[in-house]
Amino acid sequence: MRPLPVRGAEVRGLGLPLPPERMPLLHGRRPLKRWRYVGLYRPDLMLCVGEARVAGLPQRWWALAMPDGTLRERTTSGRGGIDLAAGRARVDAGQVQIDLTLDEGPGVEVASPSGGSWIWTRKQAPVRARGNVRLGDREWAVDGEEAFVDESAGYHARHTVWRWSAGIGRTVDGRSVAWNLVDGVHDADAHSERTVWVGGEPSEAPPATFAEDLSRVGELAFTAWCAREDHTRRLIFRSHYLQPFGSFRGELPGGLRLESGHGVMEWHDVLW
Repeated sequence: MRPLPVRGAEVRGLGLPLPPERMPLLHGRRPLKRWRYVGLYRPDLMLCVGEARVAGLPQRWWALAMPDGTLRERTTSGRGGIDLAAGRARVDAGQVQIDLTLDEGPGVEVASPSGGSWIWTRKQAPVRARGNVRLGDREWAVDGEEAFVDESAGYHARHTVWRWSAGIGRTVDGRSVAWNLVDGVHDADAHSERTVWVGGEPSEAPPATFAEDLSRVGELAFTAWCAREDHTRRLIFRSHYLQPFGSFRGELPGGLRLESGHGVMEWHDVLW
């Protein structure tokens, strides 16, 4: 196997067990961590639906965010009315109904070293989503390239910390853009997961510097609408997590100045 990190189509030639294949629950003494996250980022509504498993133990969540700061969310270890699989993201939670069909593709894959183990991710953006979202008597139709899909799996270090940003927008000259910027995982100087999509075409972005308070990444300034936040301590597991939804202004790597941009910032400090 060639040395890691590896980015792109060559990841599938590494001989590693990768999703959708079954992966061993342990590699050495490290348990498997695996998650799938779908985000929808637009000016009038944002949402996420996710599922994670650490050593086989599940956690699922959803959230709806609006420009006025309204946030509806739920996290559960059960099914929670969540159906999240390739090509779909659905939530049936009383007043909150999410039903999205996703036109997924190959995305950008990266495999990176993690101590004596390895980690993998695939990012897709912008992904066309169709369907509808309901909150009580309010309803939003969805039909556009406004979705983001993150699939990740591997044998991460016992203590892992990262900062991340994902978003979708448009440049001042009218081109559609999306981005995935990170510091802490898959962040080598080259063959990283950092990606900017222009007109749907991906290119790797240079290393990203995040403000400690998540108010900025590189030349992008961020204004939060509201935030998901969690602080969990459970036996040997500890997690501190913050993911604000909001709007971006400024410039993406490559001198791409935004006319508009919406998405998330994230900080996660986890002992798992």
